[in-house]
Amino acid sequence: MLQETPVSGLNLHVSVDCVVFGFEFGKLNVLLLERKMMFQGQEFKDLKLPGDLVRKDEDLDTAAARVLKELTGLENIYLKQYAAIGTPNRLTRLERDMEWLRQIGHPEEVVVTVAYYSLLNIDQERINKFQLQEDVKWYPVSQIKELAFDHMEILADGLEALRTELRSNPIGFELLPSKFTLSQLQKLYEVILGVTLDKRNFRKKVTNMPYVIPINEKERGVSHKPARYYIFNKKVYEKTRKNSLDFAV
Repeated sequence: MLQETPVSGLNLHVSVDCVVFGFEFGKLNVLLLERKMMFQGQEFKDLKLPGDLVRKDEDLDTAAARVLKELTGLENIYLKQYAAIGTPNRLTRLERDMEWLRQIGHPEEVVVTVAYYSLLNIDQERINKFQLQEDVKWYPVSQIKELAFDHMEILADGLEALRTELRSNPIGFELLPSKFTLSQLQKLYEVILGVTLDKRNFRKKVTNMPYVIPINEKERGVSHKPARYYIFNKKVYEKTRKNSLDFAV
């Protein structure tokens, strides 16, 4: 669990919630925290987004970074603030949510939460670097049907914000190997956008991007025709960034 902070050291009306997306080729996951509580005389479990009240000595970005470090053991994770939510009924939709607040000693008052999203590569090589707490796990986004509080809405808005940024900024290249094939790049966009892209049109758009550069190297040890490798050149991108990454569907 997150490290406990005395109520006196917390801003009781402002919190951060973090939508941490984990990319694997073939699926998009989200990092969720299992919430355990006694409710109506029985043990109850459900899932929620990682988050916490902001400490009085923190700004919002620092609070979000702290939450992720405590949950994953990682620092310097890319975080993008995308929403602030403060509807009056966000904490009172279900009685079990109010009961959980009582059990952890938090005031039963409306809290404005500032939402962040992040995107990480969680392939087998990198996932070993994580130090996930016992009650924190990756779940396929497509299988999430219910979360605590209003976290389903926060997750949905985070996914839409991620997709919007993916179309206009080169964040996707951070999830690929240093050299990649166009098929790998297309699969990344399809998994995150949740669509099937036309192979011919996709490749035509990508090859017109001066910052996606072919190299004199191809795949080895594959059963199909070896594909050429490409690299992403960030310096070239900065000079030509007006060229959109938008793969409109």
